[in-house]
Amino acid sequence: MWRVMLTVGVDLAAEPAGTAIASIEWSAAGALVRDLMCPAADDAVVAAIRPADKAGIDCPLGWPAEFVAFVRAHQTGNVVVPNGIAGRDWRRRLAYRHTDLAVHEMTGLMPLSVSADRIGHTAMRCAALLAQLAPPGRPIDRRGAGTVVEVYPAATLKTWNLPHRGYKRPPNRIALSKLVDALLRAAPWLSLGPYELVCRNSDHALDAVIAALTARAARLGLVTQPDQHQSNYASVEGWIAVPTAPLHLLHEWDANPAGL
Repeated sequence: MWRVMLTVGVDLAAEPAGTAIASIEWSAAGALVRDLMCPAADDAVVAAIRPADKAGIDCPLGWPAEFVAFVRAHQTGNVVVPNGIAGRDWRRRLAYRHTDLAVHEMTGLMPLSVSADRIGHTAMRCAALLAQLAPPGRPIDRRGAGTVVEVYPAATLKTWNLPHRGYKRPPNRIALSKLVDALLRAAPWLSLGPYELVCRNSDHALDAVIAALTARAARLGLVTQPDQHQSNYASVEGWIAVPTAPLHLLHEWDANPAGL
């Protein structure tokens, strides 16, 4: 028997103006985007995630463990440069998380570096949001085991054989609209409702929808999981959930499998 499920996707930016939130309601009749907001302030993000069965946030949930250790050492003047390692290889270990490297190996895509790219500003905002969302005394599980999971729309789209490049920013509106067409063909059970035009004109809005779809995959256990070694790092660095099953299974899969 189907149980109605709510998944939320957040395309997070450093400021509300570039932030979008999509809420998808899942039922036997299909998946309906019942709300889509852009721009979105912190209180709106928190309010949307709280009732969700699963929420996907397109933003790093943490920093590389070795980068954090490097900054601490630098503060005390005790940075030690490892011997026998090229400078670029050492810096790479500081710049990228274990999950970034895992996504690159799986998809060929390299997420932005949270410690060396401007996405670090967004991650600071995300850290504050996670603090608001965390139950008292229980921090958010950055591996994705709780309500919140980290997502990467480009990796999701590529895994589902959908266009994943060249659709962002106003000059690429035609490509964005074609991506919406491709998504709706691949998922005829998905209705964008009154927000279809918004998705055709805002890549932030569409990425929020993709994040909410990925959250559904995560809720069903149809995404990548860290192995034992990666899990220790993922608990502090975050873990990007990449779908491991075709898009159509999000609706065909029993909405109430064992363990949900």
